[in-house]
Amino acid sequence: MAADQTNPVAEDQEDPDPVVGTPYGAVRGRYEHGIAVFRGIPYAAPPFGPRRFRPPGPPEPWEGVRDAGAFGPTPPKPPYSEAFAQYLSDPVVPGDDCLNLNVWTPEPGPGARLPVLVWLHGGALTRGSSAVAVYDGRHFARDGIVFVSVNYRLGVEGYGLFPDAPANPGLRDQLAALHWVHRSIRAFGGDPDRVTLAGQSAGAISIGALVAAPQAQGLFRRAVLQSGAPEAFERDKVRRMVRRMATRLKIPATAEAFAAVDRDLLLRTQADVGRLSSPVLGGPAFGVVVDGDLVPRDPLQALVDGDAATGTDLLLGWTRDEYRLWLVPGGLLERVDRLGAVALAGAMARCHCGHEVPRGYRALHPESGTAEIVGQMVTDRLLRLPLHRLADARPGTSYVYEFAWPSRRPGLGACHALELGFVFDTGDTPESAKLAGEGAPQELADDMHAAWVRFAATGDPGWEPWDARHPVRVFGDSAHTDDGGSYTAYGLRDRELALWTTASIPARPDDVPAATPEPLTDGRIIRSTELRSAVRRLRRPGGVGRD
Repeated sequence: MAADQTNPVAEDQEDPDPVVGTPYGAVRGRYEHGIAVFRGIPYAAPPFGPRRFRPPGPPEPWEGVRDAGAFGPTPPKPPYSEAFAQYLSDPVVPGDDCLNLNVWTPEPGPGARLPVLVWLHGGALTRGSSAVAVYDGRHFARDGIVFVSVNYRLGVEGYGLFPDAPANPGLRDQLAALHWVHRSIRAFGGDPDRVTLAGQSAGAISIGALVAAPQAQGLFRRAVLQSGAPEAFERDKVRRMVRRMATRLKIPATAEAFAAVDRDLLLRTQADVGRLSSPVLGGPAFGVVVDGDLVPRDPLQALVDGDAATGTDLLLGWTRDEYRLWLVPGGLLERVDRLGAVALAGAMARCHCGHEVPRGYRALHPESGTAEIVGQMVTDRLLRLPLHRLADARPGTSYVYEFAWPSRRPGLGACHALELGFVFDTGDTPESAKLAGEGAPQELADDMHAAWVRFAATGDPGWEPWDARHPVRVFGDSAHTDDGGSYTAYGLRDRELALWTTASIPARPDDVPAATPEPLTDGRIIRSTELRSAVRRLRRPGGVGRD
């Protein structure tokens, strides 16, 4: 029997733990630092057994009060490689009931009507979870936001493409979590009409798909896309990942056959097949695909065309040196510099562009080495260019930022995922220090965190919305501010992005090199076979990945 959607013991002084009702039963959380915290609440049934590779179903209701004091099980996922584990934490909680979420709230009870922020973690749709300590929501709750973080299926479980199962089950999990929030969050002190959907990297890519999805309309009011742009993978790219796994496992590439494989063996095979793929190098990978249902068309195109979510406020941005997290672990940065023109040819293959693009970057940044040119090219192609297009299509309701503070760990610069400890104000955690180093500036965390709180509460993070001047809020650039705080730059990155808009390139990057010979900046001709060889050489073992 479903529990009452009220706080059944809010005034019970004999039980200091907060208890809240959900549509499926009551849950008991904990008070931590004056904040009510509920962890591991199921929003859908365990996605195994007959539910394997299927859309999420509702959880079974429970009698009595369910304990919500600890994080619930995390979805199946392979561990990070040793090269990446020194920078990124990814805890594992065993168990099948992995479609769960967590709530931090300053005022549990239906009368508070506070703004809500729902967080979708990154991890290339293959790693990550809501249990990562950097994503602790206590500081959002301290500042008047009801914070929700979500687990969803990953890798082949969540984004494998099979002929006998619906596509995008992981994205469908996220939609189910949003429906849970819409039905349940009022009992936790939240306002279901003031929901902000936020995420980073793969989480931001997911949000782009959800913002454009007809089935998700009305479930949120605002969206934050950090270092991830709306996109739909080519279906054949995802199929190649599944087929390669099937070949190694010696089974048909069907959901029925995959469901019969030992789960640990499946994870090891997935990790082995995908170990040399990355944003810089491309390769087979899992991603959101157009499915004619939840994702009826390319999300970016739908949003740019104005076909979806026209009233949604957007906060969009990136870090200055995204690519350094993809290249520094495992020594790929140095390898790219050594390969020189061959690495540039690989970047052209990855981005499917002609020689005029790297030549333009060289002219704009003559002091930069090959690795920086390659990294910024790929970052602009994958992130900044589509986010610019999205902001251009939504002037007046879009806000754009760049995170520029360099990590105190060698070589990382202002890399991918570095801003997270500042957005969450969790820089004092060991997990955040793995990426930022020791002594991250608290003033910068205060500045960024306050901007995200303001956006969730009002839709205005504190600087001008996007218009023809292209205002970008820059956080942590000590070269322009005495304290490394924030300022607004106009037209930031416009010169680099103009190189792409004047070039003849397809709507999205293509992993297949151009078939025609391409002259490089030194005048040599690199033919298509050499482009493929360049990509293969860059993909040699040494550690590449994507958060």
